[in-house]
Amino acid sequence: MAPSFTRLVRFKSLDGQIYYGEAGDQWQSDLKGKSVKIFSGLDPFDEKFHLSDKSATISEVLCPLESVPIGIGIGLNYRQHAEEAGLPFPTFPVVFAKYPDTLAGPFEDVPVNPDAHFLDYEGELTLIIGKDIKDLTEQDDPLDYVLGYTVGNDVSSRYWQRAPRSGGQYSLAKSFDKFGPIGPVIASLKAVGNPEDLKLRTWVNGELRQESSTDDLIIKIKEIIRHLSKGTTLRKGTYIMTGTPSGVAAFMKPPRWLQDGDVVEVEIEKIGKIANKMVFRK
Repeated sequence: MAPSFTRLVRFKSLDGQIYYGEAGDQWQSDLKGKSVKIFSGLDPFDEKFHLSDKSATISEVLCPLESVPIGIGIGLNYRQHAEEAGLPFPTFPVVFAKYPDTLAGPFEDVPVNPDAHFLDYEGELTLIIGKDIKDLTEQDDPLDYVLGYTVGNDVSSRYWQRAPRSGGQYSLAKSFDKFGPIGPVIASLKAVGNPEDLKLRTWVNGELRQESSTDDLIIKIKEIIRHLSKGTTLRKGTYIMTGTPSGVAAFMKPPRWLQDGDVVEVEIEKIGKIANKMVFRK
């Protein structure tokens, strides 16, 4: 049975312990310093995971998942983004991997390797697989396998994404360590409602760069999950970034690549906001 929650927050408490808590109605505020009810069990995939009668105070909001088996990205999946790129709408999902160590917390600094040139942001609605899936049929409801939704930033090195360096393969460009910050909570399906009708905005140093809605998705969420399950096991804990809208740095004239110290904020309606500083390694 799937755990019952509204908005899960993983956090470090004042005593240094790490817990999952129910953010409840406090999810839109700064959660640091707030007291929340905590869950028993190791994580949301634990059969013993349930809300207890104990509380703890949040000292630091952490990545909602400690680790993942893999991350998956879907490229070119917003109409306006495809149009700004001058590319036709895809018929099937454009799929790439994001390696497990791309995972980062909602307010962590993102260390940028000196070779990760032409750094870009991609605000994305991200879903978390709640139980293993393989070979979903048309009769299966893919959302039955979704734990919840979170906010993501598919940080990308366009230098390694472009030919001839990529050979059309995106994974390296998007899989540097910490290139997949997510958070601040995992919102339940009930809390989010229709995931294809959510406002999404991205800022760089307070300047609005992306402003769209998930109703602009080309390949819908159920189609994405069903497609990815064909002959392939999607493990619980896998995160799937569903695509980014228009407004990325790459298609500005001239391109406005991220610089050392830039702070990227991504906010999605009903889920929350993440904010990550880009820290260039020398």
